[in-house]
Amino acid sequence: MPTAQEWLKKIAALPLPDKVRLMNVCGGHERTIAMAGLRNALPRQIELIPGPGCPVCICPEQDIYQAIQMALHEDIILVSFGDMLRVPVNVSKKSIRSLEQAKAAGADVRPVASPQEAVKIARAEPEKTVVFFAAGFETTIAPVAGMIAEGIPDHLLLLLSGRLTWPAVALLLESEQPGFDALIAPGHVATVMGMQEWSFVVEKHRLPAAIAGFTPDSLLAAIYSVLRQWLAQRPFLDNCYPQAVKSYGNPLAQRLINNTLDVVDAPWRGIGVIPASGFELKPRYADHDARLRYPEFAQAARDHAGEMPPGCDCARVVLGKITPLECRIYGSPCTPRNPVGPCMVSDEGACRIWWASGLRPAPAEIAAEIAEVS
Repeated sequence: MPTAQEWLKKIAALPLPDKVRLMNVCGGHERTIAMAGLRNALPRQIELIPGPGCPVCICPEQDIYQAIQMALHEDIILVSFGDMLRVPVNVSKKSIRSLEQAKAAGADVRPVASPQEAVKIARAEPEKTVVFFAAGFETTIAPVAGMIAEGIPDHLLLLLSGRLTWPAVALLLESEQPGFDALIAPGHVATVMGMQEWSFVVEKHRLPAAIAGFTPDSLLAAIYSVLRQWLAQRPFLDNCYPQAVKSYGNPLAQRLINNTLDVVDAPWRGIGVIPASGFELKPRYADHDARLRYPEFAQAARDHAGEMPPGCDCARVVLGKITPLECRIYGSPCTPRNPVGPCMVSDEGACRIWWASGLRPAPAEIAAEIAEVS
């Protein structure tokens, strides 16, 4: 396997046109690209576009709002993955806007790193109802499905906000202006679901595609592959992460998902409902559905459906329509210390990644953004 430096030389030797646009779907890919400085290392003609690969960024506002209201008004322990605690919803600054603020107001809100931690908390607190607010893509939802299949305590409920990755890419490709010429598909999702889940990119849309891992050399191998495909006008689905990704994926993980969850139409924050893109508990697990246990919060949650905060362009960043630097509030007032939009919260959000890698708007741009939002 060539080194990253050798891949860069191979890419630089290609007869590239003035511009070729590659979308990398995964937040983990974007973090590697930014931290390794690959945008600056690659030929200027290559534009790397971060795509819809951050589950925190697209988690519906109504789900977050519902979780906050449950935590504040019910005698429960609410647990969730750490990034979700800081995501703000669209309410006044005087109101409680995040699970982190709900915790500060006295709600029992706890971060967890895995579904098994949620089970451990439930077993340690047999007298309290525990609600696990579980948001994530296939790689997160597979362990959640495993937890359900193993059997969970009666007093452990799920507020499920799981999503499939590929339907968002399909949505972009089926639009009038997809915005990219080739796709770098996420290696961790393909490890679970199989590389063939991404075959539609080639077969239906005739675009080059390659699955990549999370090291610079694997990403550069995928970039080289799709560029060669694009130049030859002979697209195919390449696997540049063969250590983990197989054509069929992980059959056990897929079986666990299929046995415990149904695929349904689902909303994505700022984007709208995408057909067959979400997960919900199968009817036989209805006793563990937090939405059914606490239906009184459903209408209030629906009233907060969908949109990003005023001035926030996270939805356009997620869809690869603009870069984080083009967001009107990136850097002021939206920063990791004071996030306005979800893309600045998560370690997989493009705005947070770009900020952490040192990409800042110029002072004059900040002043213009403040004037525009005001």
